[in-house]
Amino acid sequence: MSTKTHYKLTHKTKLLLIGLGMDLVGYASYAVLGVGEWFDVVWAPLAAYVFYRLYPGTEGKVGSLITFAEEALPMTDIIPTFTLMWFYTFVIKKKKNS
Repeated sequence: MSTKTHYKLTHKTKLLLIGLGMDLVGYASYAVLGVGEWFDVVWAPLAAYVFYRLYPGTEGKVGSLITFAEEALPMTDIIPTFTLMWFYTFVIKKKKNS
């Protein structure tokens, strides 16, 4: 008999994990010297697209523009835009609506 426990991830948890992963990839571009800014040329539009797909509506559109700018501009990759949006969506906005 198997005693494995299976966990079902909620939509909220999936968004957090994907967001943390996306933020980590954005940070990782600075781990390899000389690659950071060149990587951002490809990463900025990809990150903006993923952001737009994860968070639909006006907030997703605005957030994807901010994500694109944050990834494209030098020295701004430290801002965890995906994690901040998750926090806004599931903590701040939830408090406003309750």
